[in-house]
Amino acid sequence: MYGIKREEIIAIGDSFNDLSMIQYAELGVAMDNAPDDVKAHADYITYSNNDHGIAHVLGKFVLRESDF
Repeated sequence: MYGIKREEIIAIGDSFNDLSMIQYAELGVAMDNAPDDVKAHADYITYSNNDHGIAHVLGKFVLRESDF
């Protein structure tokens, strides 16, 4: 609908309902607090929800800041 390519998608999730989007995205990210089965399908595991995991992913992969 918006013309966004799979290669342009980062999906971040922490539960089984997020598994299909994690597997579909070019970069599928699981939160550290996600179940091990979800983490096993992710390309990258970030910090937990309580430790600013989404901010870490955005800094590292979108903003490309070295502090992350």
